[in-house]
Amino acid sequence: MSAHYALFATAKNIAVVGLSNRPDRPSFVVASVLQSGGYRIIPVNPQYAGSTILGEPCLASLGDITVPVDIVDCFRRSEDMVDVATAAAAMSPVPKVLWMQVGVANGDAAKIAADAGMTVVQNQCLETHYLASR
Repeated sequence: MSAHYALFATAKNIAVVGLSNRPDRPSFVVASVLQSGGYRIIPVNPQYAGSTILGEPCLASLGDITVPVDIVDCFRRSEDMVDVATAAAAMSPVPKVLWMQVGVANGDAAKIAADAGMTVVQNQCLETHYLASR
């Protein structure tokens, strides 16, 4: 069993950076599965800020979140991840996990997140790990 599975037992709030409002997009599918599993999804996408996605208000940035976040799930390009990791590290409290989805990896971002105390996962699907943990 993966060491990541334990996080699903304690996690409550998952910020999904780059969440699309289009049901055919991977970010929407993953967020929908996690939401149906009982997690609160916090959409983060400046393109849709002010609207709702999956019934939750979409925020422009991680800095706009006012509740503790357990996992920051990232659907952004690898080259954008330093900015995301820096924003996650500035959150209070600091999230437990910075999760980069399949195809997303950035060593500098991983170091920023790890130095802030986060567990870092790169190039893996959160939904796949969640479903395998059940």
